[in-house]
Amino acid sequence: METKIVRVGPADAGLLDRVAQDVFDEDISPAFLAGYLADDRHLMVLAMADGQVVGQTRGIVHLSPDQPPGLYIDNMGVTPALWRRGIGGRLLDELLAWGRERGCAYAWLGTELDNVEARGLYESRRFKGTEMVVYELED
Repeated sequence: METKIVRVGPADAGLLDRVAQDVFDEDISPAFLAGYLADDRHLMVLAMADGQVVGQTRGIVHLSPDQPPGLYIDNMGVTPALWRRGIGGRLLDELLAWGRERGCAYAWLGTELDNVEARGLYESRRFKGTEMVVYELED
């Protein structure tokens, strides 16, 4: 099965009509998707196989008044049936390339301590882990 890596723009929302299991954390909201794709500081990259989304990653160019632009890698998912086939690495590489094209001087992300597969991928791309506390506030 050939897997194609695709940068998604506003006109490509229809690609997300067929998504494999566990690629996203929740169901896709058409309104949220349209808003995400309309912002040129956001990028979604898809892995497509046989007309179905089998992987995805998303990034945001983060602007600061005291630092150069940075790429925040917001999320990544590959259907478990296709793990360990290089799809996550290809998705990440495409997102990092886009960040460099946008002038990002660094990239950052977070993952759970027990997510061994993701940590291995990120470390293979020279990301360095740091310890931190993450706080969440939900309304």
